[in-house]
Amino acid sequence: MDANTTLEVIKSDIARFARERDWEQFHAPKNLSMAIAAEAGELMEHFLWCSSEESAKLACDPMKRMKIAEELADVVILSIQFSNMTGIDLSDAIAAKVKKNAEKYPVEKAKGRSQKYTEL
Repeated sequence: MDANTTLEVIKSDIARFARERDWEQFHAPKNLSMAIAAEAGELMEHFLWCSSEESAKLACDPMKRMKIAEELADVVILSIQFSNMTGIDLSDAIAAKVKKNAEKYPVEKAKGRSQKYTEL
């Protein structure tokens, strides 16, 4: 469960999984970035041609939800392995990006709006 599992444990589990299979030799940043994009495409495929409302319903459907969760897990696992292989501290990268986004999208300008920061 998210509340009980640290990112450090997840990163370690993913690294061990790849190492046990001798897959690290294939995990160059180029390959991992391409795999992330491919898996993101598979996640998007579940919602292709759906309205926003339909996509929200699909995400709650028990049969679809399991498949959606698997694709989401693939994207996250590959992203974490990318951080493992490149030495990027994921927690620092996320914190820095959230801070940068807060500066680009101040609440008083962005709240309730979907425009890019250059259009606010």
